[in-house]
Amino acid sequence: MTVHFIGAGPGAADLLTLRGRDLIAASPVCLYAGSLVPEGVLAHCPPGARIINTAPLSLEEIIAEIQTADAQGLEVARLHSGDLAIWSAMGEQLRRLRQLGIAYDITPGVPAFAAAAAALGAELTLPGVAQSVVLTRSSGRASPMPDGETLAAFGATGATLAIHLSIHVLGEVVAALLPHYGADCPVAVVWRASWPDERILRGTLASIEGMMDQQIERTALILVGRVLGAEDFAQSRLYAPDYDRRYRPLGTHPRFPETA
Repeated sequence: MTVHFIGAGPGAADLLTLRGRDLIAASPVCLYAGSLVPEGVLAHCPPGARIINTAPLSLEEIIAEIQTADAQGLEVARLHSGDLAIWSAMGEQLRRLRQLGIAYDITPGVPAFAAAAAALGAELTLPGVAQSVVLTRSSGRASPMPDGETLAAFGATGATLAIHLSIHVLGEVVAALLPHYGADCPVAVVWRASWPDERILRGTLASIEGMMDQQIERTALILVGRVLGAEDFAQSRLYAPDYDRRYRPLGTHPRFPETA
């Protein structure tokens, strides 16, 4: 028996890996985060599967369900939204499973920031503009931020920021970033990226607060950076005709002669 932790993607039911789909189909027990995982993903569960919405459950109640499945020798699909590597609360579950000697594996999923970038038609790392993306959030009741992880500190780098779980404190986000990016810095708010009711707001640090409405909350992602809408950026050397590379060696002394 194995607990299969599966990233169920950002919202669209077809943004699910083939591995994730097949593991769900092979698992007679499915635990899913009901507030964020679309019902279309659950359609892959086998007939007669025990499907449990973990939204109202405590950690110990979730582990108890897994223990019951383990005692019965039943595979478990444990679904979380987006990708499991960030803000999934998977770590505390894995710790308990290790303590109990219950096997698990992890299948990654499409993260929300990637779905938001796709919706915007944007690359978040453009040559000469930004080559780093910072995934961060504001402090919340569930998880406070460490002292050194502030928006001001990240903003000082000039990197593209993907700010999660922070739309309710948008004013604080803007105030923290204005000194580093300037009032004209592009901002995009993507609400429910890849869901049928997805919404996108584009503005600047100066204008974005005035563009908000009450519908946009909780699952909105804030993207900040000069890469958004940029057209005046350098081309990558990757595809330059005079760039000597492993699969396109050039000259009499190519850098990778073994492929010449």
